[in-house]
Amino acid sequence: MRNRTLHQILEAFTAEAAGRLTFETAHGAEIPFELVQSDARPRRRAALYCYRPLTGAFIRERLGLLIALPTYAPAARALSLQPGIESYLRQRGEARIPSEARERADAALRCLLARVFAERSEFAFSKPRFETAYCELEHALYEGRAVNTVIAPLLGIGLDRASAELALGDGLSLVRGDSIPDAPAEAVWADGDQATVLVVLVVTQGRSVRPPLSIARARFRRLLTALRLFERGGYALGPLAWTRIDDGEWRPVALTASGRPRSLTLISAEHEDELRGFCNLVARRRPPTGEVAWALARYEMGCERLAPFEALSDYLLALRALLEPEGPDSGHLARRLAALCGTPEDRVALAERAARAISLERAVVVGVAPDTDGADALVDELAEHLRALLCDVICGHLDKDLCAVAERLSTEAAAAAR
Repeated sequence: MRNRTLHQILEAFTAEAAGRLTFETAHGAEIPFELVQSDARPRRRAALYCYRPLTGAFIRERLGLLIALPTYAPAARALSLQPGIESYLRQRGEARIPSEARERADAALRCLLARVFAERSEFAFSKPRFETAYCELEHALYEGRAVNTVIAPLLGIGLDRASAELALGDGLSLVRGDSIPDAPAEAVWADGDQATVLVVLVVTQGRSVRPPLSIARARFRRLLTALRLFERGGYALGPLAWTRIDDGEWRPVALTASGRPRSLTLISAEHEDELRGFCNLVARRRPPTGEVAWALARYEMGCERLAPFEALSDYLLALRALLEPEGPDSGHLARRLAALCGTPEDRVALAERAARAISLERAVVVGVAPDTDGADALVDELAEHLRALLCDVICGHLDKDLCAVAERLSTEAAAAAR
């Protein structure tokens, strides 16, 4: 077996499909048959005929019911990412190969079920028959290619109890560590007694190509950025990743430092689609250069500090890049931040809190750590406003010229107060 994740997803779908098809036949649905000549008797004797169930046609007629199953979407999504799916469809005798990846995945799932239940008049799930059908599929998908898997602990995040995996697209997913049977213990239990969430990248490529470690590092960092923008939290990657080819041994590789988790953020089942869409949006719209890109990098530096007050200068530098291009002596930062992030009745108080946070920076510079919870709360509030601004600009909800937007809002508020 080269791809355990794909195997688990397809096995879950096949078992659920078996239950649904069994329900259909138990409630009166009839499997069509065809009359075929048997080859069991010698040629000189009278021919014998037998009835052969047309399970493939029965399954095709009920695709609408199967698509509605909870396990169908993950199975179709996993198959749509496989580059060798056309070979499998040709082997299964498909006359027309769909041009769209999702349509090819739909056809492959139908072919897989037809192979599992071929010439059977009942649909009880059979593990041996599934394994045979899956091996045929996997051979077609990966002939001449290798499945490269890279995993790393993603600290500070948890998945819903009902979700073993959250697929993010293009081979990237979040997986509960204890759901990967042979994952290294150092990865699964990196954060104590509770199994960690692993970020997993699966790449299929030629066997002569080097493992995609640089790709994995870049994809993992982009995911970390998206999570920090999606919801405030203490996310971090573990110091080590592990990689393997097909079902080979796991090999540890170093990752760059990415901070220290300070809390646990749970991604509930109802927010999984939202996170998936957000990660894809950030990957497309993240600016490579400019003030927003620089501010985002500074924001992430702040997220990786060990204590909130240590991140204060990072957050202020990022906000000055976005809101105070005239320089800190202009004194515009607190007012513009309040105009953008505060409600009309709270803008004065927010400007005062921002000014106090700015005044705390000098204490941090000279090495005097604030000793009150209020100072940490001010820094956390500043970080949350910065996160919201970066998120809205990158997602297109706010114009990237935040100074102009803030000045317009301030002018409108002044006019309304007259």
